[in-house]
Amino acid sequence: MPGVLLVEDDKELREMLKISLLRRKFTVLEAIDGKEAITHFKPSITDLVVTDLIMPNEDGLKVIMKLRELKPTLKIIAISGGGKAGPGSYLNLAKALGADAVYSKPFSTSDLIARIEELLTIEQPS
Repeated sequence: MPGVLLVEDDKELREMLKISLLRRKFTVLEAIDGKEAITHFKPSITDLVVTDLIMPNEDGLKVIMKLRELKPTLKIIAISGGGKAGPGSYLNLAKALGADAVYSKPFSTSDLIARIEELLTIEQPS
């Protein structure tokens, strides 16, 4: 099955997404911040990245730029609550940097999973 890297500093959200992805038979890798995501990125087993945009150490915008450089075919979904600037500005930047999809927190987990499956062209069960 395809591999998904979750980059999220909020442990509860990361765990919730991980469980949802594992139920759909994805291979799931995790990183607690952008620095860890970049350092431990495995191009051979990662097909898609879901990254928060506002995190300590390295933000999600840097993650998008660096991982896109390491694997140009990588699918990327950016998520953000937006912080003080609001989600729109960060999500617009993420799109401009090459994110395939963006979601403002809070979002529907089922919508996110459906988008992941769509980006990875996985047939959904009937």
